[in-house]
Amino acid sequence: MEVDEAWEDAQGVWYRRGGVTNLIDKARVREVVKAGAKEVKTASEASAVKAGADEKPKVEEVQAVWIYLVGGAKMEVDEASEGADGVWFRRGNISTFIEKARVDHVERERLEPEEVAADGTAKKKRERRWTTGSAGLDNIIRQNGSRHGVDPYLIFCVMEQESHFSSKAVSPVGARGLMQLMPGTAARFGVRNPHDPAQSVAGGARYLKELLRRFNGRVDLVLAGYNAGEGNVMRYGYRVPPFRETRNYVKRVGGKYAKGE
Repeated sequence: MEVDEAWEDAQGVWYRRGGVTNLIDKARVREVVKAGAKEVKTASEASAVKAGADEKPKVEEVQAVWIYLVGGAKMEVDEASEGADGVWFRRGNISTFIEKARVDHVERERLEPEEVAADGTAKKKRERRWTTGSAGLDNIIRQNGSRHGVDPYLIFCVMEQESHFSSKAVSPVGARGLMQLMPGTAARFGVRNPHDPAQSVAGGARYLKELLRRFNGRVDLVLAGYNAGEGNVMRYGYRVPPFRETRNYVKRVGGKYAKGE
């Protein structure tokens, strides 16, 4: 992939793309090649530009890109690039990687003329389309988002990362259910059965609401608090704690949630 800037350190290869910095483990990088100056247009390209100067620009076909995950979930993104190891996708100005084992397929849906802006780009939608693969679970997410004032898509992104939409999920440290609530957190938000989808989503939504209130809507701190506990965020001066797992969590989930506005 082409990036704006790349450099290496003990952690791996850092790269900057569109103003956002990401990290790739060294084991996944074969080499970094720094290209020279951009090539000048060829004579044929220059002639083509000159010849078509008086013509109206042709509007290229604009597509909506969907990533279908194993298990039935899917989400709409701005751009997706498939490789041998998985899929890189972009939402707004943030790029994120999904392992191949978790991706079922990628579809590109042609937009209708009324969905395309005058400059040939897709008109901005008020919200991204998504589904867990279960209409019932989608409704539970939307209902709890509306009830607790939390963007349903944020609940969706957290759930996808936490449990991959499995209500039976149990982590090595004891977190359970769709929203992977720890026993103390589940009890704090009235969840008696963390494996019950309705209770888990309600508890997770209430926790996200509390974090959004505590951190003034800062999604990066909300995600850090969800992963490492709000106490750690406050302990480190209301910043993302310097825990590798937490920082990676914030990048992954935040990248999926970013709307690119």
